[in-house]
Formats: sequence, C-alpha cells, structure tokens
Amino acid sequence: MKAKEALQLGTELSTLIHNGQADQAYALLAPILAERTRFPLLERIGLAMGLGSMEAVNPFLQRIAAYKTEGGWVVIGGALKAQLDRDLQEAFTRCRNFIIAADVWYAADIFGERVPGPGLVSYFEASLPLLETWREDPNVWVRLAIGVGAHFWAKRSKGDPALTHKAAALLSLLEPLFTEWEMETVKGIGWGLKTLGKHYPYLLEEWLPQQIHRPHRAIMMRKALTYLTKEQRLRITGNTHQTK
Repeated sequence: MKAKEALQLGTELSTLIHNGQADQAYALLAPILAERTRFPLLERIGLAMGLGSMEAVNPFLQRIAAYKTEGGWVVIGGALKAQLDRDLQEAFTRCRNFIIAADVWYAADIFGERVPGPGLVSYFEASLPLLETWREDPNVWVRLAIGVGAHFWAKRSKGDPALTHKAAALLSLLEPLFTEWEMETVKGIGWGLKTLGKHYPYLLEEWLPQQIHRPHRAIMMRKALTYLTKEQRLRITGNTHQTK
C-alpha cells in the first residue's frame, strides 16, 4: 500500500461509515490491521476517516478499539488528529479514554504523538491547560502521554528561538511530574525532557538545578541530561558519576 492508496481507503471507509455501512467498512479495514502495515500509512487512513462526520466516525473508532490491535490505535490516533481543529477539547478527552482502554505503553506513545503533540504544535495555548489536567490523572499511561506530547513539540520546534517561551511553558507543565515515581511514566516524562534539552539546552541548564534536590528517580535526571554538554552536566550535578 502506498500513501495515496491509504488516503483513498480512509475516504472510502468514511463514506461507508457515513452511509451506515460500518460492517462493510470494518471488513475492509480488518485485513490492513492484521498485516504489518507501516504506521504512516495507518495514520493516513485515520486522517482521511477523521475528516468525515464525527457523529458517524467516533462510534466506529470505538469498534476499532474493541479489538485492541496496535495498528488500530494508530488509525484511531490519526482520526482524532484530524478532529483537533474542529473539537480540540473533545479530541483530547477521547484520546485519554482510548489510552486508558488500550492499557499498554506503546498505545500511550502512539496517541501522545498524534493528539497531545500535534495539539501543542498547532494550538499551544489551548492545549496546555488540557494537558495540565492530565498531570493528576490516576492512569499511568495518561501521565506518560504528556511527556510524549512534549517530546513531539520539541522535535518539531527544531530549537527555534522564537518558541523559547513555549519551551519554558512546557518545562513548567512537566515540573510537577519530575518527582513521578511510576517507572513507565518516568520514562515518558524523561523523554520529553530529553528532547527539550536537545533543542533548548540553555533552558534545561537553568531549570534542572531547581529540581535536582527534589525526590526523583535517577533515570529522570539521566534522560534530562542526555544532550547537555559535560560542562553543563557538571554545573548542574557537581558530580560526574551522577550523569552516567
């Protein structure tokens, strides 16, 4: 399958769903999910579906979720991504619900890179407070997805100085989670800090000394220090063995 074919399939699925032919739609999609279809193609299928009527498409997304296939989460993520410009808050809410339903780390990664991440890129001011509510979520995967979203934003920013204020706002978003103790969430938040450090190292150099004396997992600090220079690490930790 090529990119054009994926988009065509997504459009065909959307038409079938809109016409009340959900069974036929899933019969077309199921073989694609059963194969090792590349994520970019699955996302394109979802994006094309998501452009259709949300009232028709969203129940179909629940049907895909019921089978809990890895590829299905990518299709759902793509569909929700396509809905961000029409219903940002509800897209985030549905994303959270699907993360909880999936109950596995890779689904949190998949959704984090397709809803919170793109939401921050395109609608930063509106997305930030939505993610703030996720920090207190009892679900470990939902909290993990915050870090994935921050990673996605930082990767897309490419260190643009004009976006420094947004990078600083993301550090403020992640600050309460620096003391996170659930290892899976720690890895996700650390991933976000790692990528922010790659593109805005001077911000991390200023921010990390304020965190180092708070109780935290060692891996959190290690990830945050990944792209900083040896000199920056020494200034933050004062000890070379802490950065290994």
